[in-house]
Amino acid sequence: MFDHVTIRVSDRAASEDFYALVLRTLGIGISVRSESYVEWDDFALALANVETTMMNAKPPTRRLHAAFVAPSREHVDEFWRVGTEAGYRDNGAPGPRPQYRDDYYGAFLLDPDGNSVEAVHHSAVRRGGWIDHLWIRVADIEASSRFYATIAPIAGLHVRRVSDDRAQITGLTGSFSVVAGESTEEVHLAFPAPDDATVDAFHRAATAAGYRDDGAPGKRVVYHAGYYAAFVLDPDGNNIELVHHNRPA
Repeated sequence: MFDHVTIRVSDRAASEDFYALVLRTLGIGISVRSESYVEWDDFALALANVETTMMNAKPPTRRLHAAFVAPSREHVDEFWRVGTEAGYRDNGAPGPRPQYRDDYYGAFLLDPDGNSVEAVHHSAVRRGGWIDHLWIRVADIEASSRFYATIAPIAGLHVRRVSDDRAQITGLTGSFSVVAGESTEEVHLAFPAPDDATVDAFHRAATAAGYRDDGAPGKRVVYHAGYYAAFVLDPDGNNIELVHHNRPA
């Protein structure tokens, strides 16, 4: 489902230490580290820019819930044990959560910026990526649902209204939910596209529907040769991308 998810952090060293420590317990290691960001395959963090006088100010990500795939219940236990013993804040001890699935087993910590980070194991965890699911808080569930319904047919997503205050967006594997509440700030979601034309169609459909452009379709060789992407803003100001990597088969 996700090509990648990026968050912004107020203290890069502190957040990198946290994620490196707890994700290692799940078998997830750093894949790329540069001056600009650090990446664990489909999850990355970058330093926030909090200069409010700048047009491109990027505050830290707040009020996000991110759940990572755990290979077993024992990995969930270890994630929580290692995190709490290192002094990170508990946000839910390891145990079953049958309200989500009969075999759902998770544990929760808070990262240095207060985001909820989970290790989860169940029979339908995401395949082909480390992020099993996200929960994103939104100011207007109707507006958010309409946005994702607009891009869903192009991005290969499906929108399902779960309740009055929650909608779930699913792909072939993995999901994220938009939940009514004080908005999650500054999260970047990128979804894969099979070709450049799909990227173009995504941007055209979103902007035609009145959503804000945040980067027209085109190559971004700063990431790698062949990287072709477009960006729009969702109703809460989060950056949403469709990307085709144009890598050899």
